[in-house]
Amino acid sequence: MKVYVVDTNVPIVANGGDKVHADAHCQMACVEKLEYLVQCGIVAIDKLGLIFEEYLRNLSLAGTPGVGDAFFKYLYNNQHNCKRIERVEISQCDDEGIGFDELPMNDLDRSDRKFLAVAVVASATILNATDSDWGEQASLMESLGVDVCQLCPEYA
Repeated sequence: MKVYVVDTNVPIVANGGDKVHADAHCQMACVEKLEYLVQCGIVAIDKLGLIFEEYLRNLSLAGTPGVGDAFFKYLYNNQHNCKRIERVEISQCDDEGIGFDELPMNDLDRSDRKFLAVAVVASATILNATDSDWGEQASLMESLGVDVCQLCPEYA
């Protein structure tokens, strides 16, 4: 079964929280993918809790009012369910050009590096809605063997 790493912009867009960079079609694509993940997908996160910390800054752990919030609550409630959530070890490093031991030298936005490190370790596909960095760094993704699923290619 395919494993996914979910960039924070996906649940934000699913919540309707990015009207500037996403239209209703983009929002629906994010909603559908998150609902799929909750029903039958596998999500990869880091054991350090870095992805959770970013989600916590941008989403509601109460699970409402949006689908993105419900996804976050699901993830929180199931984080130790190894059939649904894959928790992987990643190692932060002091080298500003790398960010994580699992990555080579890169120009990826620092806030996105944790998602990439998790994707490398978990052999996962990254889900993206509106972050242009993933497309701009396509050669890095290719060199690492990481696929990026652009849910809203017109905005990414």
